[in-house]
Amino acid sequence: MSSEENSTTREIDLRYEQLKQEAAIGYHLNPDIEFTKALIAGLIENERRYGYGSCPCRLAAKNKDDDLDIICPCDYRDPDLTDFGSCYCALYVSEDVMKGTKKLSSIPERRPPARKPITEKIAFPRACVEPLAYPIWRCKVCGYLCAREGPPEICPICKAKQERFEKFL
Repeated sequence: MSSEENSTTREIDLRYEQLKQEAAIGYHLNPDIEFTKALIAGLIENERRYGYGSCPCRLAAKNKDDDLDIICPCDYRDPDLTDFGSCYCALYVSEDVMKGTKKLSSIPERRPPARKPITEKIAFPRACVEPLAYPIWRCKVCGYLCAREGPPEICPICKAKQERFEKFL
């Protein structure tokens, strides 16, 4: 094994352990370790190619702003886990899959075929609402809300990075 292959194997093993720890809070990694590490290798490769870890199971646009919804963990992970027992690429699986009471199956693509930018803001009525001291930030992956000057660097719930937050209020 060359030193480059050895380095890549170590990197995959480290990322696997990191994801396993992060997933321990309400999520499960696919129990097929070889399959899971192959997906992690794809995540690492996408980080090298594009500078961000887009899902290894989808084609990236090579533009982070256009791919925010497919940066792992993607925006579609939780609905896919609920409806089908795994995310699109099967990196994350449900408790039922872990227990063996549900089999993995194919999952339809939830990502819209072409994303058009929203050009106007939707105005919501604010009757009887006092102004907030801080803006509210929402994690677009798991829905976590926090009130502070800026979004956190990492979501404390799903570990999504700062760019996955949007100003909510």
